[in-house]
Amino acid sequence: MENSDRIIPAEESIYLEGPKSRGYEFVFAWRVLLEFIKGFRTLHFVGPCITVFGSARFSKGNPYYELAMEFGRRIAAMGMTTMTGGGPGIMEAANRGAFESGGGSVGCNIKLPFEQKPNPYVQTSITFEHFFVRKVMLIKYSYAFIIMPGGFGTTDEFFETVTLTQTKILTQFPIVLFGKEYYQELWHWLESMASRGTISEKDLSLVLLTDDQAEAMDHIRSFLMSNYQVKPRRRLWWLMEKR
Repeated sequence: MENSDRIIPAEESIYLEGPKSRGYEFVFAWRVLLEFIKGFRTLHFVGPCITVFGSARFSKGNPYYELAMEFGRRIAAMGMTTMTGGGPGIMEAANRGAFESGGGSVGCNIKLPFEQKPNPYVQTSITFEHFFVRKVMLIKYSYAFIIMPGGFGTTDEFFETVTLTQTKILTQFPIVLFGKEYYQELWHWLESMASRGTISEKDLSLVLLTDDQAEAMDHIRSFLMSNYQVKPRRRLWWLMEKR
């Protein structure tokens, strides 16, 4: 029996609802490819980045908003670019701290029907249609990751990043989980996973849980100095890469 109250999602939202026509699947794959290429071209020269993840729902005056601004300032002082999801809340705060300190500030936004909108503190901004493309960009161009308090999206970003590190898809990339009180129960769960053998004890060392911004930045700095030398990327005129 047909349900007249069934909500029909927008065409762009139904790619996970099983097989469609071959023509639809080809067009979808082509759109995803173009979105990746657009992201690569936009972000190729933004410089070595540190990505800050966190809630879109914390406004100015919230302690975590202020702390995210300070992270943006500290990242700028390291000579690195601050990258975020480009929206409000923690993302805006980190971009703002970098922007107002004269550092690089990048936002990778996402099209959503609510909550997410670009913040005004980014020098380079790009908006994606698909979460999975956006997450690739947020990880691909960064050398370290700071996860501040957040909801489903932030937790998803944290676990994807730590899984890539655990499986050595990413190697020697520091991950900071910032906010001991906020993440205390999550950390206890991770310890429980280690005790039950679903992750190893050494996997816990992939993440630094801290409330100390100086400790967080020293942790990131020590990884970067030990493992990476950033080389400038040359712009190619025949690819129409502007100087």
